[in-house]
Amino acid sequence: MQTIKERQDASYSILQKEFGYKAKLQAPRILKVSISAATGTKMKADRHKNDFIIDRLSKIAGQKPVTRQAKQSVAAFKIRQGDPIGVMVTLRGARMYAFLDKLLTVAIPRTKDFRGLKKEAIDVMGNMTIGIKEHTIFPEIKDEELKDVFGFAITIVTTAKSKKEATRFFELLQIPFKKD
Repeated sequence: MQTIKERQDASYSILQKEFGYKAKLQAPRILKVSISAATGTKMKADRHKNDFIIDRLSKIAGQKPVTRQAKQSVAAFKIRQGDPIGVMVTLRGARMYAFLDKLLTVAIPRTKDFRGLKKEAIDVMGNMTIGIKEHTIFPEIKDEELKDVFGFAITIVTTAKSKKEATRFFELLQIPFKKD
């Protein structure tokens, strides 16, 4: 079975023919993967919740996440500027490819009633955002640790210039899309 890196390298020539690129570097490639989990006001009430989410994302991503603060105050949500509201981690290079391989071959197939990802998850800039409802689909999370289940978002950032290029690129990477 090919890895994501091998599939990406193999896709260059196919995309070069389909879209008429003159150089190999014009073909889309993956730049980074961002994983983010919003914790909102829970972090104020229980500081252990923050540590719990950071610990689980560290296990899943293989890299320690950073805490993100609110950029401005929002009275309706009882959030003040500088309050911690989420955590995120950005993966590049070998860790990024290892994470994507694990996501596509192990984690997503473990999702209950999985029928494929929506092509609408690809934005006009050529990036794809996947929402994960339960962090428990990853093999690093043991069954004994299932006290607090949280969701997070995974954004795959590419160099694609349009949604059409990105969709074809993700198809060549064998991302499991829903059948139309």
